[in-house]
Amino acid sequence: QVQLAESGGGLVQAGGSLRLSCAASGRTFSTYIMGWFRQAPGKEREFVAAISQNGVTTWYADSVKGRFTVSRANAKNTVYLQINSLKPEDTAVYYCAADLSPLYSLPGSYHYWGQGTQVTVSS
Repeated sequence: QVQLAESGGGLVQAGGSLRLSCAASGRTFSTYIMGWFRQAPGKEREFVAAISQNGVTTWYADSVKGRFTVSRANAKNTVYLQINSLKPEDTAVYYCAADLSPLYSLPGSYHYWGQGTQVTVSS
């Protein structure tokens, strides 16, 4: 079992940056593909980024390519999401998720979820 806890959200002006962190419990963190998703009010949860177990392979939604960077530190049981050039439309609750073999962009294929961290971008 994996427990996930996101941090690093906040209120930021458009054009600013944030780094979200997701700390995982357990000794098997390095065996999980980690994903980041976001959900804006009234909208469905959408895929943002994902990273393979060893961090070599990453995947991104087209809407965030070039602005978001996902990384992980397996020795620290932590996955990160660096968000640059923030836009008001990035406002959402950001969630991290973990699974051994998910379809990386599908929320329903991830077994473990954090409680989320709010990111609000002002114009």
